[in-house]
Amino acid sequence: MIDNKEEKEIDLLELARKLWDNKKFIIKVTLIGAIVGLIIAFSIPKEYTSTVVFTTKSNDAKTGNMGALASLAGINFSNMGASDAFSPELYPNIVSSTPFIQGLYDINVSDKNLGVDTTLYGYLSDKQKKAWWTYVMDMPNAFLKSFKGKNEELVSAENNNYLISDEEMNVIEKLRSSFEISTEKKTGITKLETKMQSPIIAAFLADTLTSYLQSYIIEERTKKAKADFTNTQRLYNQAKNDYYFAQQNLTSFIDANKNLISARYRLNQEKLQNEVAISYSVYTQMAQQLQVDKIRVQDYTPVFTILQPAIQSIYPSGPSKKMILIAVAFLAALTSCVFILRKDLLNIIKS
Repeated sequence: MIDNKEEKEIDLLELARKLWDNKKFIIKVTLIGAIVGLIIAFSIPKEYTSTVVFTTKSNDAKTGNMGALASLAGINFSNMGASDAFSPELYPNIVSSTPFIQGLYDINVSDKNLGVDTTLYGYLSDKQKKAWWTYVMDMPNAFLKSFKGKNEELVSAENNNYLISDEEMNVIEKLRSSFEISTEKKTGITKLETKMQSPIIAAFLADTLTSYLQSYIIEERTKKAKADFTNTQRLYNQAKNDYYFAQQNLTSFIDANKNLISARYRLNQEKLQNEVAISYSVYTQMAQQLQVDKIRVQDYTPVFTILQPAIQSIYPSGPSKKMILIAVAFLAALTSCVFILRKDLLNIIKS
């Protein structure tokens, strides 16, 4: 046992001696790695981050403030169905969905310092800087596309409404990777971060995404309530006209038969009075239901509170040039050490 330990210690010292003897080679490779790291770090475009923090408060039609006021007025919410609530946990799925992203295409973005004044789609497809090696990697694809032609793609797009072109899919993926949204379940606080090569556009996109998401949530949560309100409004107007028409018929009949006293007259008058009573009852019920639906729309509308608005960042959030430099230099040094000890490492593995 002692001999084995001594052999292992001697082996480690021998490995260290080999590395020390080749220290110039290791230093050279490390310096080359550092230079490569600098080239990589300065080749990656800068990115700026903007953050928006907000909370969502949703009322319940049965227990909200409007529900309390309605109960005082004698309106019953017990039979009202719950709204199709969109909880904050669904926000990442909503924002990342293709229809939601496609709705952002035509937003105008501008940055005078970069000479940008175009749509968000145009900015992501044409105005983004790339690292030099991406152009080299894209050359084979560009070469193949030059032979493929665009006629087939155009014909397929015309015949297939579900088809998304490669260019549009590339923009969608860029936009998806440019923002991140998360929600804390306990506090209900939602955090939205956007990353762009322009600090102005990053702040503008964060603010626009927040507004667009809030509008989308309000629209979806109140869609059914608004449809019910519109239908009730139509029925209310019809009931109101029917009531006024029945009143007019009764008034005209009485005025035309002032001096008549007969069983037939009384029967017709009673019939018209019943029609007025029935139409009035329907009219009042629809008026009450109209108020109920109006209250429901208000109660199903969530309230958003902005805790941290979008702010234009002064300093870039990435890439970290120091981390890239250290990582590449360390990898180069590690590679040189492995190269020097390759035979010894193979012997250790075999043994």
